[in-house]
Amino acid sequence: MIWAQARSLRDPGGGSVRGGVGAWPVSADVQTGRFGQNLCSELRSSATETAWLARLLSDWLQQTGEMSSVKVESVVKEHAQIGEGPVWEESEQTLLFVDIAGQKIHRWNSATNQIQSLQTADTVGFAVPRRSGGYVAGVGCSIVAVDWSTQKVTSLASVEDDKPENRLNDGKADPMGRLLAGTMRRDAQTAQVKPGSLYLMKSDLSVTKLLGQVDISNGMDWTADLKTLFYIDSLAMSVDAFDYDSASGKLGNRRVVYRLAEGEGVPDGMTLDANGRLWVACYDGGRVLNIDPATGKRLQTVSLPATKTTSCCFGGPDYSDLYVTSASLGLDQSELQKQPQAGNTFRVTGLGVKGRPSNAFSG
Repeated sequence: MIWAQARSLRDPGGGSVRGGVGAWPVSADVQTGRFGQNLCSELRSSATETAWLARLLSDWLQQTGEMSSVKVESVVKEHAQIGEGPVWEESEQTLLFVDIAGQKIHRWNSATNQIQSLQTADTVGFAVPRRSGGYVAGVGCSIVAVDWSTQKVTSLASVEDDKPENRLNDGKADPMGRLLAGTMRRDAQTAQVKPGSLYLMKSDLSVTKLLGQVDISNGMDWTADLKTLFYIDSLAMSVDAFDYDSASGKLGNRRVVYRLAEGEGVPDGMTLDANGRLWVACYDGGRVLNIDPATGKRLQTVSLPATKTTSCCFGGPDYSDLYVTSASLGLDQSELQKQPQAGNTFRVTGLGVKGRPSNAFSG
């Protein structure tokens, strides 16, 4: 009876709260707190309700309180074709990100709301800070150095020269300062081909292949102890984990941490928070999933006003803000009218968690 009551109450707007137990209706009583009081009272008076339902209710009420404080706002109104790879630069309180198809690297100043941009000669899959200054970026199939002050771009290395149909996609530096970067087909039609790979570049600029037979190489991040790399090959529809050799960067013992359910979208970029939990942007899902890799459970879902959410990172003065990039490419005119903020970058506040500083490439 109580389960049915909880499932049947809806607010006039048909809102929902999403947590580890799925999508929950939000009634007017929930908004005023009366729903929880009434339901708890009924639980106490009913001998037929079981302890697990009480625990489930308690968990849901906690999630309701957490989600009620979450705020999503569009802060970088760039309308990128494919916004991707956000990186928070703590020293200047700026957000670095790319527009892959727009062939641009952007830096957004959170204090002035100003954007600086650099045009690239080809698609740009990622841009990562460099310890020696400037950035390294994946342009076409080349890894390049970017001097922001002079706007000069210099090639450091190239991969897959024999595959002109490929390009570099997501890339990130590990805590040791090595760069990991993956590839994919330019047209993304890779379901039966698996032409992509994952590469590692060391500080001496040498490049080695870590992984082959990849569809769309995408999000990655490491545990604090550097023993595990979380990795997304998007068309596998899962978040995977590898044992990570911190000395060499070699991978082993691949396993699935979380498999996306129907309707959640396609896993794209991701980040870890300070508690070691994953935040995964879901392309064509309009959401970011918060996942506990230890249990493989989804803890929370943050919905965005753009279906093609692409990646995310934590930032802000104390790393408590989640920045989420999105894409507009592929939406028709009708969809663009319904999603006027597609391609923008969003800031999510009130999550109650903090992220970690980004890593810089040591080469």
